Amino acid sequence: MSETKQKNTLIHDALILFAITLIAAVALGFVYEITKDPIAQAEAKAKIDAYKAVFPEMTATKEFDEPEWALENAKKLLDSDPAYEGVAVDEILMAEDSSGALLGYVLTVTSTKGYGGKITITMGVSRDDVLKGVEFLTISETPGLGMNAKEDKFKSQFKDAKVGQYSLSKRNISGDTEIDAISSATITTTAVTRSVNAGLKVIRELFLNNYNN
Repeated sequence: MSETKQKNTLIHDALILFAITLIAAVALGFVYEITKDPIAQAEAKAKIDAYKAVFPEMTATKEFDEPEWALENAKKLLDSDPAYEGVAVDEILMAEDSSGALLGYVLTVTSTKGYGGKITITMGVSRDDVLKGVEFLTISETPGLGMNAKEDKFKSQFKDAKVGQYSLSKRNISGDTEIDAISSATITTTAVTRSVNAGLKVIRELFLNNYNN
């Protein structure tokens, strides 16, 4: 094959590859534009459903006048304690009843220390310092092991409880503050427990202490 013909073949192949890449990029962009709104709507609905699950009495949520203040101070609290390494509060909202009275707070908390990656939970805390419950927004743990965190048997340990901080127990549960670890999924259990403890610390120190004093 002559040098000129070889160059022409390379240019031809490069142009074909460029055209394929361009078409693929346009197609992906088109698909994204079509699906982004339904995806966002589904995520918003999942969050609302989770909030209702962890705070059944709630009929509405309300943002703080200065939501950045709440998140910034939550970050300072957690960053100052190594027990909450890898845990962050993503959102805090006020939970209200139909008359607009404050019932408590709902918040989302993310841990980067799950076995399979990030675990995001939502939790509700009443104004009288009762943990109403937890739900999962994001979890990708091992099926049959860490994914068992989504089962009621595990989640019920965090339901309608008034405790200081939870601790992890692998056997012989001796009190309401001890969480029964999921079999062969200690990393998942620890990540969830620390997230719940982080949420409790933030709500108590930023809001409940000030309200009750």
